[in-house]
Amino acid sequence: QVQLVESGGGLVQPGGSLRLSCAASGFTFSSATMRWYRQAPGKERELVALISSAGGSTYYADSVKGRFTISRDNAKNTVYLQMNSLKPEDTAVYYCNKVTWWGNGTLVTVSS
Repeated sequence: QVQLVESGGGLVQPGGSLRLSCAASGFTFSSATMRWYRQAPGKERELVALISSAGGSTYYADSVKGRFTISRDNAKNTVYLQMNSLKPEDTAVYYCNKVTWWGNGTLVTVSS
């Protein structure tokens, strides 16, 4: 069955960086568009970034454009989210997504 396992979250100071990883299994990863979403406390889940199956096309929410980079390694069945210049408003649980499948999320807390 489809499994998505996120890792890499943690506590970071404003201006810092983190790299999230999502290890995928149970489907043909190289054929799938992959997405990162996030959900902050008291807010709705929002799309952060997506990457096409071969990695040639990406999309970013305006709030993270220029600071976050989505990438993938199809040989490792893994999608990444490099997050730089983090702000307190980036604090959220970050989820990996493929269509209707979700990981359990990884918590990112940006605080001094």
